[in-house]
Amino acid sequence: MIALANAGGDTTNAVKQAAEFGVTRGGQRLAGLVFGLNNVHALGAKSAQGLVAVSPFYWNMNDATRAFAKRFQAAHPKHNMPNEMQAGVYAAVLHYLKAVKALGGDTSGDKVVAKMKELPTDDPLFGKGTIRVDGRKMHPMYLLEVKAPEQASGPWDYFKATYTIPAEKAFRPLADGGCPLAK
Repeated sequence: MIALANAGGDTTNAVKQAAEFGVTRGGQRLAGLVFGLNNVHALGAKSAQGLVAVSPFYWNMNDATRAFAKRFQAAHPKHNMPNEMQAGVYAAVLHYLKAVKALGGDTSGDKVVAKMKELPTDDPLFGKGTIRVDGRKMHPMYLLEVKAPEQASGPWDYFKATYTIPAEKAFRPLADGGCPLAK
């Protein structure tokens, strides 16, 4: 396994070069430490096939994520399918609004943050979770593998989930973080 500890264009170039030089055809596998949907689209599934990455969200994971992707595309027809960052913003805003509603409309920062940490998270994109005292959003992560082009069910269908990492295994334990908010 070759782990690519880079991001953006550097990652895209490294994956492209690995495909061009036959590294992956020779049996070597790639893991993108910072790699997502947009990277596969830029490369093409053929160049990226077999690469593994970890993500909290994939638009084609289940009925709820597909419904969100459909709404996202309707609102942004010239853009890509939603990635984990866009899904994260959506889920965070939903949780923020839930906290404000629970506070009777109060938008005081300290109160909203405390309420967000108090209330469990539950949204159609990341499912049930929590926000720890240190501010870490706890939810499962997924080991994703880039499909071969012929395995895709349609445009933007690049990944298959091969393993679910439970939240308590996906993130560093609270006690090991050294965050002053956790004291």
